[in-house]
Amino acid sequence: MTVHFPFQNTYSALPASFFARVAPTPVASPRLIKLNRALAVHLGLDPDLLESPEGAEILAGKRLPEGADPIAMAYAGHQFGQFVPQLGDGRAILLGEVIDTDGVRRDIQLKGSGPTPFSRRGDGRAALGPVLREYIVSEAMFALGIPTTRSLAAVTSGERVQRETMLPGAVLTRVASSHIRVGTFQF
Repeated sequence: MTVHFPFQNTYSALPASFFARVAPTPVASPRLIKLNRALAVHLGLDPDLLESPEGAEILAGKRLPEGADPIAMAYAGHQFGQFVPQLGDGRAILLGEVIDTDGVRRDIQLKGSGPTPFSRRGDGRAALGPVLREYIVSEAMFALGIPTTRSLAAVTSGERVQRETMLPGAVLTRVASSHIRVGTFQF
């Protein structure tokens, strides 16, 4: 059985200055921690396949699903009180978009999937604690009726990341109606 994502890739049809093509950095040993089965079904994805070893590899960025066109999005914005004309996703990679069961386009993005050209010397990885916090908070906000990103899955990477101390690594698969931000328009 093969995990299938019926991807469309409209953002990557924009001029190349709006993104950088970059594949996720493979992780050592992905293991699914939590899958949002209801969201998977709503996205037209098979939750049983996503819970398989192949599914965990896709959700961690170790394997790309057919039709993915992985990109890191560029944007601009203010940092430390100064306008910065070019920033971008330093550890998030947009795999593509699917149309959910309501007919709404949804971006599927991996956060913590490795460095991108926008990482500014960062490792592009995420630690398990922040991944789990974002998963919980995004789903709580959804339950409260507050529109935001949603969490499809949390996967451990089988690697450690250096922060203040060594921490277990993880990847969050997040979903949004768009990952376009104010900084996209500033860019």
